[in-house]
Amino acid sequence: MKLSHTFLFVHDQDAALKFYRDVVGLEVRTDETIEGDYRWLTVGPSEQPDVEIGLSAIGPPVPPADYETLQALLAKGSLHGIIFEIDDVDAKFEQVRAAGAEVMQEPINQFYGVRDCAFRDPSGNMIRFSSPRSVQQ
Repeated sequence: MKLSHTFLFVHDQDAALKFYRDVVGLEVRTDETIEGDYRWLTVGPSEQPDVEIGLSAIGPPVPPADYETLQALLAKGSLHGIIFEIDDVDAKFEQVRAAGAEVMQEPINQFYGVRDCAFRDPSGNMIRFSSPRSVQQ
């Protein structure tokens, strides 16, 4: 068994695509509109061609009664985000910050053995970048 897809809700798929492709550096895997207005949009890291991250608008298959609740949770940043392992947290932090992303946490050495930082994507999702650190740091 292996992970193939995971999904993030986004308010604006075009803004999310620009952020995850142009700022984070992910590749577009699929960008297709089906059944009139449903857009299947996925991206992923070049180093993991078999993993796709869906950038999903809040809509079907979510029941209409839940749209408003999910929109509110997304706007508050209350939904889960995503973590990417990278080689140089500090360089990635500066690159993403320079692109104008909202900083949640500057790079810091965490007690659980990584150096990481955190941002919000254009929809409010948390995105973290981390790298393992040696005990000597």
